[in-house]
Amino acid sequence: MNCLPQIEAKRDGRALSGEEILNIVCAYTRGEIPDYQMAALLMAIVCRGMDAAETRALTVAMRDSGERLSFPADPRPLVDKHSTGGVGDKVSLPLAPLLACLGFRVPMISGRGLGVTGGTLDKLESIPGFTTALPTKRIIEQVQKIGCAMCGQTDEIAPADKAIYALRDVTGTMPSIPLLTSSILSKKLAERLDCLLLDVKFGAAAFMKIEEQALELAETIVRLGNECGVKTRALLTDMNTPLGRSAGNWLEVREAVECLSGRGPADLEELVIECAAHLLVLSGTAGIENARREALGMLRSGEPLERWDQMLAAQGADLKRYREKLKQDATAGAVALAVADRRGFVNRCDARLIGEVVRELGGGRLQKGSVINPAVGIDGIAKPGDHIEQGMPIGRVHAKDQREADQAAACVRAAFEISDASPKLTPLVRKMIE
Repeated sequence: MNCLPQIEAKRDGRALSGEEILNIVCAYTRGEIPDYQMAALLMAIVCRGMDAAETRALTVAMRDSGERLSFPADPRPLVDKHSTGGVGDKVSLPLAPLLACLGFRVPMISGRGLGVTGGTLDKLESIPGFTTALPTKRIIEQVQKIGCAMCGQTDEIAPADKAIYALRDVTGTMPSIPLLTSSILSKKLAERLDCLLLDVKFGAAAFMKIEEQALELAETIVRLGNECGVKTRALLTDMNTPLGRSAGNWLEVREAVECLSGRGPADLEELVIECAAHLLVLSGTAGIENARREALGMLRSGEPLERWDQMLAAQGADLKRYREKLKQDATAGAVALAVADRRGFVNRCDARLIGEVVRELGGGRLQKGSVINPAVGIDGIAKPGDHIEQGMPIGRVHAKDQREADQAAACVRAAFEISDASPKLTPLVRKMIE
């Protein structure tokens, strides 16, 4: 198929019909449209945008390019949560087993990190033996039995999204609200969810740097998700500071387990509880405060940690090696401390700089095919508002050798701004969109 007329039409500002979009998506998925033509169309979309009808047509066409999950009748609602990505964002790890314990079914199809943003699959694959490649039948069976599964996109689920995302990755066409919306929703709609919660981030380490851009993305996804029959809500959250006190794949798994054990950082626990509470409200629980209390009580009960272990075992994890690894303090070949050069209060910790350090250590990727070192990263990250003394650690680097660790520690120091007065802290969750 030749899609040059559609490319020219989009460049000229004409809206594409639903039939044109469907034909293009189907033809590209079958390999009938060359990459250079699809790349030109994607660039035209980035430059000219898409209206609501075009975005819906693209989303539905990508959803229907493969199979959809089909679960048996069950009183437990099917729910999922999606984050637009950030540094230290390990919310999905404790959230999935918590939701399962709250009476939900959670077929959580996740993605990999790109640039400075971490990926849930990369974190999970740092667990010895854990597999994220589950066939559709096994996803359904595990969700029905345990209540949750955390896995990657299969070749059968929204294959058009998989192909188009890979092309966007190498052609600089990521920052587009219609393309982001269709990519996120096509996979989630293929799960046949009852309820969906979006964590849309803005700030230094987010795809959307400006709050207004993130709000526009959140409103677009929420509107379209509800139009497509899924109760959808979004939280707008701050990603100027890393979430939690660790960044790096295995270090974040360890912190997620601490959260499930009731010992996690306050901001991580806050966002986990907030996500669970809003899904409870979407599914019928009366009042957000009641939902928060229910979610917090369940998290503190210890049941979600047991469910986490059940999920690990079901997905092939070597629990003996995993537990031994949890006990190890240093995770890579060498460690180095970043220390404060003065006394005062942490005024700022630049999430983007922290993410760039982790990526340079080998814990992130510049391209989708980059090999990840799961052991490297930073823990013990000081948070805005912390009072510190000169020479006190503000971050600990885990690297493959001492030279890299020392160099990274110097870069970590540069991410912090220390002031004499305690800063005015801004809320982590800025808005709720429904």
